[in-house]
Amino acid sequence: MVHARGFRCVSGASVGYAKPQAAARQGVPARGRSRGKSGSGVSWVATKRPHVLEEVGRSGLGPKPSGNSPSRDVSRKCGIIGIYKTQGLASFELYEGLLMLQHRGQDSAGMVTTDWSRFVEKKENGLVKDVFHSKTVMDKLPGNVGIGHVRYPTAGTASALEAQPFFVNSPLGIFLIHNGNITNTESLRDRLQGSKSFFNRCLRTDSDSEVLLNVWADAIHRAHQEYLLKHGIGQAGKNVDLQKQIVTKIVFEAGKELMQKVKGAYSCIALVKGVGLVGFRDPNGIRPLVLGKRRTKVDGVEKDEYILASEDCAFGPIGYDRVRDVNPGEMVIINEDGELISSMCADKPELTPCVFEYIYLSRPDSILNDIPVYKFQLELGRRLAKQVREKDWGVDIVVPVPDGARPIAIELGSQLGLPYREGLVKNRYVGRTFIMPEQHLREVSVRRKLNAMSAVFKGQKVLLVDDSIIRGTTMTQIVQMVRNAGAKEVYLASASPPVRHPNVYGVDMPSTKEFIATDQSVEEIRESLGADGLIYQTLEDLYATGFSLNSRIKKFDGACFDGCYVTGNINKEYLENLELAGRGTDRRKGKLVSRLNEEFSI
Repeated sequence: MVHARGFRCVSGASVGYAKPQAAARQGVPARGRSRGKSGSGVSWVATKRPHVLEEVGRSGLGPKPSGNSPSRDVSRKCGIIGIYKTQGLASFELYEGLLMLQHRGQDSAGMVTTDWSRFVEKKENGLVKDVFHSKTVMDKLPGNVGIGHVRYPTAGTASALEAQPFFVNSPLGIFLIHNGNITNTESLRDRLQGSKSFFNRCLRTDSDSEVLLNVWADAIHRAHQEYLLKHGIGQAGKNVDLQKQIVTKIVFEAGKELMQKVKGAYSCIALVKGVGLVGFRDPNGIRPLVLGKRRTKVDGVEKDEYILASEDCAFGPIGYDRVRDVNPGEMVIINEDGELISSMCADKPELTPCVFEYIYLSRPDSILNDIPVYKFQLELGRRLAKQVREKDWGVDIVVPVPDGARPIAIELGSQLGLPYREGLVKNRYVGRTFIMPEQHLREVSVRRKLNAMSAVFKGQKVLLVDDSIIRGTTMTQIVQMVRNAGAKEVYLASASPPVRHPNVYGVDMPSTKEFIATDQSVEEIRESLGADGLIYQTLEDLYATGFSLNSRIKKFDGACFDGCYVTGNINKEYLENLELAGRGTDRRKGKLVSRLNEEFSI
């Protein structure tokens, strides 16, 4: 949780504070389950009856998806969704929603559905359409409530064991999905596996998401015991069924403890036996989480159905309307009866959302923190146009690097009165360049993915617009391709400022040693890229764009640009350990050898 004194900034060897702007390892499933009597009570005693959890077609390390995401040097985060329906199967709507969130992660997909008497789980490595590939599979996911997840690994590994949801049997039985990254994972893991934990918990993976789940489960155990002692129920009360309203209150209390202990970025959705569908967001609101609703009739009576998701672009295709963002530090529960309850679990919440969501990570048809992503990108184009006008390059045409830069390039061209042209054609049926472990293999993949049209570029002074330039290897090749297609001059405009610092809140970027902006001036970067001119969005214009669209936001998380980490617990040692652990390509090298052999016949 961010302290009132400010945000921790790390730049090079110096560590200090900048004042704010004005204003892992899956829990081992036990053989029993927490099982309540029918009616209003929930039992906290695990029975000897086997847990009625089922797994559908779960595999080990499945084949890597072919993927159709852009050829980028930075990977997406994760996408999460939860649906409460009054009747009918939730699985088919979860599937449609996950397809709309596929851009947030392509390594694995998972789903759990329930009718509150049993939970059914399926998760594998692969794209949504491949994991949930047939009606036969979907029919095995019964229940009117469920959660779904698409993943790109930002912590841990790409093992199918770390595909989400994660599960703990006790207390109650909890399935959880998580978007973000925990920054004090190791200290939390030590605590969970030591005497300070209610139970000495067994963790099966390196995932920070599993650690987060177990911290919450441990807090629920603790809050339950405190309730029993406070009300004098004592040792004999272990077998007492508590009213569901009391259990819900205990879950909220545990949420407060979780938000005091867990640092970093986390938007989570969970299924909790005897409680309901739960969603919560970290005290800084770094990662997005949106609530939606629709009305339906059951036996002639109108009732509400709910959805929670990383982005509201998932709402429209399945008939839900956006209600609002889940607030920083807030926990919402849609109980088993369909009643929506919410509670603030953080002491000093402050909305400091990730600005990179608006530049690259989220879809343009999403609204996050009351800011339409599309409008944000248009404004970036307007502000870039001012810089281009000052340069007086004599540009003939504006061309986006597909796909994310299109709204930016359209508005930039409009402001300058220049023709907008689609000069780079993307092949959507090849793999992603950022998974290639060696430079020459990435270069081969870029040439397969993008083709420059001489009909557009020949004899033109071209302004290429991209949403960001991270490593620069892809852009270097694009510049050369455009020149080979006959361009007279090639200029570059990046909608984001230079990336010089690691992102620790859930975006898997390369090592800082690979950032093209590390220890280089803009002129040196231009020369490295082989361009005739280069401009970056200024940090001031980037933040001003967000402030102009939501004046209630006083600070954005833009740590990869300015080195200021809003959670206040990131120091030089943490970042050095992050580098040593391996970032981006380095971390993925080992597991990709077989796939590279298949693709390139090495």
